Amino acid sequence: MLSITLRQYEYVVAVAEERSVTAAAARLHVSQPSLSVAITRVEEILGERIFLRRKGSVIVVTPFGHRLVERARHLLDMAREIETIAEAARPVVIGCFEDIAPWYLAPILELLQRQVPAQRFQGQEGRFASLARDLAEGKVDVALCYDIGFDAGFERHKLRTVAPVAFLPQAHPLAGQPSLTLEQIAGHPLILSSEGLSVDYIQSLFEALGLVPRIAHRASSLELMRSFAAHGMGIGISYSNPPGSISYDGGALVTRPISSPSAAADLFLFWSGLRGESPDLRPVVQAIAGFF
Repeated sequence: MLSITLRQYEYVVAVAEERSVTAAAARLHVSQPSLSVAITRVEEILGERIFLRRKGSVIVVTPFGHRLVERARHLLDMAREIETIAEAARPVVIGCFEDIAPWYLAPILELLQRQVPAQRFQGQEGRFASLARDLAEGKVDVALCYDIGFDAGFERHKLRTVAPVAFLPQAHPLAGQPSLTLEQIAGHPLILSSEGLSVDYIQSLFEALGLVPRIAHRASSLELMRSFAAHGMGIGISYSNPPGSISYDGGALVTRPISSPSAAADLFLFWSGLRGESPDLRPVVQAIAGFF
């Protein structure tokens, strides 16, 4: 518990700058006796003299007082900065789930800058848990993500429904099928994302159908998943579908849609429910919704 208030530190700094209790009291619009009592109380708490006060003489700041005043000024500056944080010009931060950020983040930022030119925008990618945390802590203003890890404390606007795809090597026995079902791929080794919430979600899709998936590998990135698939290490499952049939390392693969209706997932725009009807957020939400 703090023993000295910001107001008392303000008194100390004012007296040090004015070298007069009378002048400091007039500047702060308080009575001279109240200011004198406050200064005495601070000295008693700290156990040190801050000022030498003699009748008819200019107040002298002690060496201890000089050190205290320097730190008190810094403390008061930080307090003023905190009080003006709501007014400070800051960019609107658009978060995006990292697997889909290469598709959406840049064009959405470009669109927002055209449609809301008075505001600045900044992009940030992240995983499910980090986006939810950053939204709750005010580090991100809105986030594009699947509804994984977001509780009822978040507002959401549905943007689109996305079907997952399967990545397979060209020689895989299922590669010739135009589309695949969860039942068809459940018996094959699978490659899933290493993101914990994502793994749980994919597993739940199989379990809802009474299937037990065979997870052979977990990949930390989409391109690592595609590389594993191209080299015959399993079937990759993702809700992101990059164009092309070659992995980063030159491996050939095919991509097939997963047609099981239960596998479709909704992409949402999320923001904190604690923001209320924030007028600065409304045009952002409308612009992103219009993009889709």
